[in-house]
Amino acid sequence: MTRRKAKPAGATLAKHPCVYILASQRNGTLYIGVTGNIAMRVMLHREGKGSAFMRKYGVKHLVWYEFHQDFGFAIEREKRLKVWRRKWKLTLIEQMNPGWEDLYESIQMWAPMD
Repeated sequence: MTRRKAKPAGATLAKHPCVYILASQRNGTLYIGVTGNIAMRVMLHREGKGSAFMRKYGVKHLVWYEFHQDFGFAIEREKRLKVWRRKWKLTLIEQMNPGWEDLYESIQMWAPMD
């Protein structure tokens, strides 16, 4: 029998599969990604440690996210969103975030940075 260390409170949330959309500004350039730690991933994007695309277009504002039960579903959702028409993506964002607020501050409170 192997013993596992107890996970710190909130550790499971940090590894929770999440699909997200970042934008350069309202109706601006969009980036769709998937991660197991949304707070950490967005922080890296904001610090310019994301892809070259992110740095080139200044895509740093978290405008939409969606949690999933497992990575398989999250990856499939990401792939589907990437082929959606732009208008559909904008509608999806506005359903959750009509003011296109940067949601990064709100997720920092409940998503551990480990």
